[in-house]
Formats: sequence, structure tokens, C-alpha cells
Amino acid sequence: MCSSAIDRPIRPLLELENPVRPYVWGSLDFIPELLGVPPSGEPAAEMWIGAHPTAPSRVPLLDSTLLDLIAAAPEATLGVETMSVFGARLPFLVKILAAASPLSIQTHPNWEQAQAGHLAENSRGLAGNDPGRSYPDANHKPELICALTDFDALVGFRDISASADLLRTLVDHGAELLAGKPGRLIAHGGLRALVTEILTAPASKGRELLDSVIPACVSVAAQGGRWSVECATAAELAEMFPGDAGAVLALLLNRVRLTPGEAMFLSAGRIHAYLRGAGVEVMASSDNVLRCGLTAKHVDVAELLRVLDFTTDDARPVRAVSDGLLLRYPAPVGDFVLSLAELAAGDRIVLPAAGPRIVLCTGGTVRLSAIGAEDYADEMLLTSGRAAFLAAGYGLALAGPGRVFVTTTDPAR
Repeated sequence: MCSSAIDRPIRPLLELENPVRPYVWGSLDFIPELLGVPPSGEPAAEMWIGAHPTAPSRVPLLDSTLLDLIAAAPEATLGVETMSVFGARLPFLVKILAAASPLSIQTHPNWEQAQAGHLAENSRGLAGNDPGRSYPDANHKPELICALTDFDALVGFRDISASADLLRTLVDHGAELLAGKPGRLIAHGGLRALVTEILTAPASKGRELLDSVIPACVSVAAQGGRWSVECATAAELAEMFPGDAGAVLALLLNRVRLTPGEAMFLSAGRIHAYLRGAGVEVMASSDNVLRCGLTAKHVDVAELLRVLDFTTDDARPVRAVSDGLLLRYPAPVGDFVLSLAELAAGDRIVLPAAGPRIVLCTGGTVRLSAIGAEDYADEMLLTSGRAAFLAAGYGLALAGPGRVFVTTTDPAR
């Protein structure tokens, strides 16, 4: 970090430049179009906005990164309350995620699991950037995704009786190797046992299961009606990832579609796979991922099974809370609070002083003003795809027309 950024007072409102990650599943055009720049020809999967050491945002005004700025002036940027709970680091990471094809089936650890896993991998001598790591850091990773487009995903385990009905339907369509499994699924502990069997079967047995199940999925999908979408998804995954047991596991998960503005919270241990679509994702500042399929990246089935939460649910979207022109998405963690403001021309919102904030514009042009920063006359315009950091202890005024997501912390939670 340049010395001038340390020697002079920290401006409370700073525009950010944010790195784009070219993962193979990424959309070629969504993020470039959001930013108003030509596509590069390579996937633009995620834009990271924050201070994660892997890819921190830059602060052009200070010729620095946000990570270095916070390290140099933690109390001025984060505030005492945030530091007392989360330490001298920004506790959340914001992303724009744009998927043109499926991500891995995965889950994330809780605090205790992350700390133990990170320590164990360190003791094995794995470098911090080793692709064989599941725990590159010691932080938990709850996350929330808010859709910018129609957003398809597999989220959480479906009700057991419903999944048993789906398996019986596949048996009726010729999946003989599933015979008997609906009854086993309903038995006590049956979900864990069946998931373990699917993921740990020898390669030859896994191929036999796929050869039995996927043609039945194609038949059910072609017939239409109940389970046609779920079966079409499994068949599509089997075609994209030949020999991968994740296509069968997908049949036990909720198949959901979020419409723009709807959100889903993913707690520790909740299994999921994003299929396609774009959204704003906010999470605890971590890159810990446990994968079991649909990927060429590191897979650790044993560790995933150890931390997986086998609770079933119906994957309902988060119920947003309206506060005037602001829409807040509740999450049961203190690391982050995500809010959305849809501002027409002439609309103005004033938010009280709080912890550190990241403000992301996803449409139109929004004027930001730091309240309590008279010495700096701190205002700026954010256009689509641009983001800014506001230090703790300042209020924030937003004026439209445009759409912005505001992320902050809730250390009291």
C-alpha cells in the first residue's frame, strides 16, 4: 500500500475497481454488459467486491487495495463494534455471479469445522493456494444469493416422502436399480445412507446406476407432469458431466427457480448447486468449499459427508422485509446484512450511521453521499456494475434513478 494512503486522513467514501474471475462455468456477456464494456471472449463468472486476500478490490484514489487500506486503518474503516466481533477484517464479501452452466454440488462449513479443517490442511503442509485444499481459510461461509435474472439452482434435500415418490416413478419407467430404494429412503437414517451409497460407490457401480436411472429420467421428462423438470435436470447434468454421480444425487434435491429480486439463504452444511443465471451473492469472507460432483475441481466426498446437513426442507425463498424504499433480506448471521433499493427519479433514502458498507449499483445511476463527512464533501455517482466502500460511522444518502444493493454488518446478532 502506498504511504500516502496511510499518512493522510481516510476518505469515508471510496470507489472500487473489482476483479472478475474467469471460471469455466461463467457467462461470456452478463458481467461485461452490466459494466458497459465489450465481452473479452472468456467467461466472466464472478466479480468480487471486498477485501478477500485472494482477489481484493482496488481503491484507485489511494493506489491501494481495500485489503491493505483496512489493514492500515482498521478502526477508521471498520469501526470499533465490528472489530470487537470480527477482528481487523471486513467480515463479508460481495459478488456478482453469472453462471452459464452448472457449478459444483457443494456445501460450506460452520466455524468449528472451518477452523479444524484449515488447521488439519496446514498440518499436512498444503500451501494456501493448493488446489487440493477444501479449507483455504478458517472462516465459516454462510451465503445469500439474490437473483438479477431468472436463477435456477438445486438447494437442500427435498422432503423424503416426495423423493421416494420420484424414485418410484423412475422405477416405473425402467430404473430397475432403484427398486427397493424408496423404502430404504423413508427408513430412519435412510437419506444419509442413500446419499453415502451414491457418492461412494465404485466407478463401475456408479456407471451402472447412471445407465439405469438416466434413461428413465429422459422418459419421465418427455412425458411431462410431476417430476419432469427434476428429471430433465438430472438428464442434462449426466450429459454435461459423464459418469458423475452428482446427476443421480440431484434427484434428491429441491429444484428451484428464483425470479429477479428473490433470494435464498444457504446455511452451513446446506447442499446446493447453482445451475444458471445471474445474481448478487453476499457471504462471510471465506473461500471454503466442499465439493462432491459436477466439477473438475478438488472433490472431497468424505469431508462433505461429514459436514453435510441432512435436514429436509422445501427451499422457500427468503421473505424480504420492506422498509419504505429499502428491501432487506434477513439472514441469521451477523457477518452481513443485504438490502436492495429501487430508486425512481427524485427518490432519496437516508440510512443512519452503521458499520462498513459496500454499495453496488446494478442499474441506472445513483448518487451516493456520506452523511457526517462534511470535511470531504464526499459524494459520487455510481453507474451500473460499479461499487463503492463507505467506512464505518457514516450515514449514507442514496438518490435515484437506479438500483443499488447495500451490504453491511450486524455485530449484535
